[in-house]
This record gives sequence, structure tokens and C-alpha cells, in this order.
Amino acid sequence: QVQLVESGGGLVQPGGSLRLSCAASGSGFTLDDYAIVWFRQAPGKQREGVSCLHSSDGSTSYIKDVKGRFTISRDSAKNTVYLQMNNLKREDTAVYACAADRRPSGCLVRGGRYAYWGQGTQVTVSS
Repeated sequence: QVQLVESGGGLVQPGGSLRLSCAASGSGFTLDDYAIVWFRQAPGKQREGVSCLHSSDGSTSYIKDVKGRFTISRDSAKNTVYLQMNNLKREDTAVYACAADRRPSGCLVRGGRYAYWGQGTQVTVSS
């Protein structure tokens, strides 16, 4: 059984940084077989894909709101994908969760078929 576990959330002041981790484990799981997508959901808002990465070809994608501030990366040896979030804004406050979309290459921040989800980690940007 595959599990995705997020960590790294917390309370940070505007302009601050956090690094989220999405660690995958489970029999037979290989990061190269999946696109990993970071989602977020703020109170009263719909869940939105924020960024994604596929290890097999290194493809990444970001939504406009986070481009230039967030960076997605991976450590294949640890089956872990990171989301480095810099210059955080109050509107980045949300529960962030990662999901795995099985595909041979490429990634989509929306419209994928997500086989596995993590439980989420809270990010609060406030002074």
C-alpha cells in the first residue's frame, strides 16, 4: 500500500519561507512512475493544484500565483518531493497536500488522475 506523508507546514510571517516535503512509501512505489502534484485548499475555497513535477523527465509546472516564489524538487533516493515556498503571502494560507498521478512523463497541475493522496499539512501566513 502506497502512502504519501506531508510535513513542513507551520506558521510563518509574510515574506517568510517554508519547505514542504511529500514522502512516498509503499511496496513497489517508484517516484519515476508518477507525477507528484501539490494542491492547496484555503477555507471556503476550492482545492487548486499549485505545482507538479515528474521525476522521469524533470518536467515541472507552476500556477501563475506562485511562479517565481515556489520551487518544486525531488530526491529520488528518498522518494520525496519538496515544495520550497519563499516570499509567502497571506493568501498562501491553506492546507497543502500532495497527490500522485501515474503517468510515464510530464505533469499537470489539474486534470490528472490521482491514485494516492497525502493527509495534508497546514500552512498559515500571518503576522
